[in-house]
Amino acid sequence: MAHLLHIDTSSRQEGSVSRELTRAFADAWTAAHPDGTVTYRDLAVNPVPYPDMPDLGTSTLPAGQRPEHLADSFAITDTLIEELEAADTYVIGAPMYNFMVSASLKAWVDRIVLPGRTFDTETRAGKLVDKDVTIITSRGGSYAPGTPRAGFDFQEPWLRAALGQVGLNDIRFIHAEMTLAKVMPKLAQFIPLAEESYDKALATIQSLF
Repeated sequence: MAHLLHIDTSSRQEGSVSRELTRAFADAWTAAHPDGTVTYRDLAVNPVPYPDMPDLGTSTLPAGQRPEHLADSFAITDTLIEELEAADTYVIGAPMYNFMVSASLKAWVDRIVLPGRTFDTETRAGKLVDKDVTIITSRGGSYAPGTPRAGFDFQEPWLRAALGQVGLNDIRFIHAEMTLAKVMPKLAQFIPLAEESYDKALATIQSLF
């Protein structure tokens, strides 16, 4: 049965472009898979604790050998990975904060990149394969190739590298840019570009289904 994992990370509940677009994706997916399952996780409302395992060796221990005082931490990580394993389609909303992802998304990534569980410790081969992955970003400015700030995009390259470790090598990125144009007077001239970028992102989502 088709299974969607829908993750939001924006600190804004109202007026969030990334939330609007991930919802549009989830709605279109649900319409195309009326009998499917949707798992929703909001990392801004319910952030996962930053990983507190004391060393890399501890993270690779089998369940029966884990230190008792880390049981709660491992339970959180196990739940997050089980959600990834159960779903065949992922959509992740990722607003850009200071040229990067949110702290909540970073903590989630640091938990799901787990040696022995999501990638082989010997071959380094990722285990989360055959997944359809869409990451929808919202960016206050433009970081497209050729723009002045193209070199400041540490968001997409980092996500590709980090998630590639677990086998998610074929990631579809949909960017909505210039989102600050409507709220910052000095960027008002870019409102048409913001609207064009949003409309293009929405059209791309709709074209997938």
